[in-house]
Amino acid sequence: MANTKELSKDVRDKIVDLHKAGMGYKTIAKQLGEKVTTVGAIIHKWKKHKRTVNLPRPGAQCKISPRGVAMIMRAVRNQPRTTREDLVNDLKAAGTIVTKKTIGNTLRREGLKSCSARKVPLLKKAHIHARLKFANEHLNDSEDNWVKVLWSDETKMELFGINSTHRVWRRRNAAYDPKNTIPTVKHGGGNIMLWGCFSGKGTGQLHRIKETMDGAMYRQILGENLLPSARALKMGRGWVFQHDNDSNHTAKATKEWLKKKHIKVLEWPSQSPDLNPVENLWRELKVRVAKRQPRNLNDLEKICKEEWDKIPPEMCANLVANYKKRLTSVI
Repeated sequence: MANTKELSKDVRDKIVDLHKAGMGYKTIAKQLGEKVTTVGAIIHKWKKHKRTVNLPRPGAQCKISPRGVAMIMRAVRNQPRTTREDLVNDLKAAGTIVTKKTIGNTLRREGLKSCSARKVPLLKKAHIHARLKFANEHLNDSEDNWVKVLWSDETKMELFGINSTHRVWRRRNAAYDPKNTIPTVKHGGGNIMLWGCFSGKGTGQLHRIKETMDGAMYRQILGENLLPSARALKMGRGWVFQHDNDSNHTAKATKEWLKKKHIKVLEWPSQSPDLNPVENLWRELKVRVAKRQPRNLNDLEKICKEEWDKIPPEMCANLVANYKKRLTSVI
């Protein structure tokens, strides 16, 4: 049976006023277009309780005791990757039978939500100190400074879509707590490798790396793509190039090439892909490409370049405008 719609307070009060004026139930119902039984129920409630509105309903009683809630929170605090099924089994062993939906509602009520675990680099003490130094030195840089940066990186593109993610229960501002992240290490290979760059004004050129990249090939990629990208994006004078500390990037010949081209390079802390906003664009690109389902590697390359060019400049500008948040997260 469908739920009946409750009458507004104004209609309820009008029913009572008409009754006080001497009208019968049928006359009131006909005048207001309501059922006689509805009118009778409203008047009966008014006579008995001297009110026409319903009091707030208490709601269903919580199926999990305070002790059970504490056990759930302790389990999730110690291991954020605990699943709802795990928690259902834990409570069952303690004598409480609940569903996974009840577990989810309880965790949300306690301020937690299910989120994808962030992948972060595996850090040594030297990496941590370098990252903290970088964040502190640039924390108060203006947005105009970051607009002058041309960000770059390489990425691996899978032919059959993006990799699966892991979910964790965490609070809103705890995305980068070590318990809520998945450590990763760099590795080569993959279906196709891409080099790309972008600034706060939009995406630059995207280049497919068809062989194992060495220093000479990297300098060739920069020669064919970096300066043309800077000109297309109208970077102007004083722009800064960002790349990570890959051995091909930091090779003496590469440094000399950049110096000869009068390209200023942003000093970069190792193991810091999370500080590079191009990672967000790689994720966006992979989602877009997966939706188009490329059939082979050549098709994959073609679709990657098409979707890279379609990424709106507003997204790039937003990543740069919010760069201070990344530094704050590191600190």
